[in-house]
Amino acid sequence: MEKMNSYLGWKIDFTQPAGEPALNAPDSVRWKVFKNPVTSVIAGVCAVLLEFADDRIRSGVWDHSVFPTDPVGRGTRTGTAALIGIFGPQSAARRVIQGITNMHAQVSGETPNGRQYKALDPVLLNWVSATASYGWLMAYDRYAKRLTDEEKSRFWAEADKVAPLYGVTYSPKSMDQFYAMMAKLEDDFEPHEINLDFLDIIRSGRATRTLPKGMQKALAHAAIDILPPQTRRVLGLGAEFNLTTTQRLTVKAAAKLAEIIPAKSSAPAQACERLGLPRTFLWKSPREQQRLLEALN
Repeated sequence: MEKMNSYLGWKIDFTQPAGEPALNAPDSVRWKVFKNPVTSVIAGVCAVLLEFADDRIRSGVWDHSVFPTDPVGRGTRTGTAALIGIFGPQSAARRVIQGITNMHAQVSGETPNGRQYKALDPVLLNWVSATASYGWLMAYDRYAKRLTDEEKSRFWAEADKVAPLYGVTYSPKSMDQFYAMMAKLEDDFEPHEINLDFLDIIRSGRATRTLPKGMQKALAHAAIDILPPQTRRVLGLGAEFNLTTTQRLTVKAAAKLAEIIPAKSSAPAQACERLGLPRTFLWKSPREQQRLLEALN
């Protein structure tokens, strides 16, 4: 069988077609959160660790994707899929998600522990979707900008715009509901060398040449720092993975800079242009954003 990611050759123009809405609106909390590239890296690493705590997801990814040979590339393509789901025109988002679902339909097997799995198992789909929401919310709130309780509630609820297209049947609407979902799964969570290999790649600086090794290590430790404490203990991620004071300050500084310096060539900025908004829209004050939206309507 071909590797799952062999189809991921998307060429999505986030500026076209002009006026076509995304699944989430530009004033959604998800647009606000997902625009930050620093916290998105942290969120992605955190989500992978939460997913790989379950042997069925870990085996499914390991046995049926390019993760064993190209974990960074696989992670990048997964991140691209997330951006398309949030910022892409609805037609493109639906097309890409359907392609992912079609590939997932081919994925099934048995874990080394003897558990059967199917990628389209709603329990697994629900957990993967929930870990992404948890990771992005926690990373942004911890390192970029504190979210209000109302914004957090909206963020959780906004998953319903995208998640069902993947086959997700249940999305938590609060952190308490996320922990309740995790409680039903965590008795089967376990440590595994795959997690350590993944973290070694991130911490070593091999993940990308565009960031200093020290920054990549800090981002990895920041991801571990937002894991639920009980999950971190189960995964065996001890003191050597602690986020130091210097690392914390560095990560926060980078995340806060990403909040005020517009990334004009990024997918979020291009999506703003598609909808008739300035590419800098997401980096403006809430009052200015509201003014621009009212002028557009």
